[in-house]
Amino acid sequence: MISKIKNIFFFILFISLLPTPLLARNLLIKSLGHSSFLINSTEKSILINPFKAIGCASNLKEPKEVNADFILASSRLPDEGYNPNDQLMFVEPGIYQFEDILLNGISVPHDRVDGRRFGMATVWSWEQNDLKIVHMGGAAGDIDINSQIILSRPDILFISIGGGIKSYDGQEASRIVKLLKPKVVIPVHFARGKKINKECDFSNADLFIENMKDFKVKYVGKDFKIKPKRIDQNTIYIFGN
Repeated sequence: MISKIKNIFFFILFISLLPTPLLARNLLIKSLGHSSFLINSTEKSILINPFKAIGCASNLKEPKEVNADFILASSRLPDEGYNPNDQLMFVEPGIYQFEDILLNGISVPHDRVDGRRFGMATVWSWEQNDLKIVHMGGAAGDIDINSQIILSRPDILFISIGGGIKSYDGQEASRIVKLLKPKVVIPVHFARGKKINKECDFSNADLFIENMKDFKVKYVGKDFKIKPKRIDQNTIYIFGN
């Protein structure tokens, strides 16, 4: 019995001496509005799609002073690739290595006419804190079979749902979700609340939720922690702005 107590004591002592990064493995996701998020882990801080306050983002605060190791942007359009401080930004399709993070950028149409109107968007896939993350905030077109294979079965999928001229609508987004089979879905690009933004053509989240009956919906604040070993299954997180 004394031997067991000693073992427990030394185990607790060992855990207490471990560096913080080995203990704090949660992923902190902060919504900045529109399709922009700050994704923090103990190792890295990634800013997604910083925007200029125009169009559908005209009533939001620009994330200009956000501290991050680098930016991932869907395109160079000002509502998703605004970089006034000239921070390190990955925007073109391709495979990139940033220290221990491998980034995979795939080209997908930014509209429903094969990119002829708004060009192509870059869909990003990477692993952070042992979680596969896919961000499709700028996509509005079909994805081919090769892209499906690369993007399939993410732990977390960010996807536009509000419709309009350069965003999936709720029905289109639900079809993509069923193809990719994510555990968690975080919708972006949709109208919130009762205020009408005359510069914006987004609808609300209703059509998407109606088409996602196999998923439960959780409403969270602007900040939310995800525990990699206890991640929800078939869950939609609606972030507050």
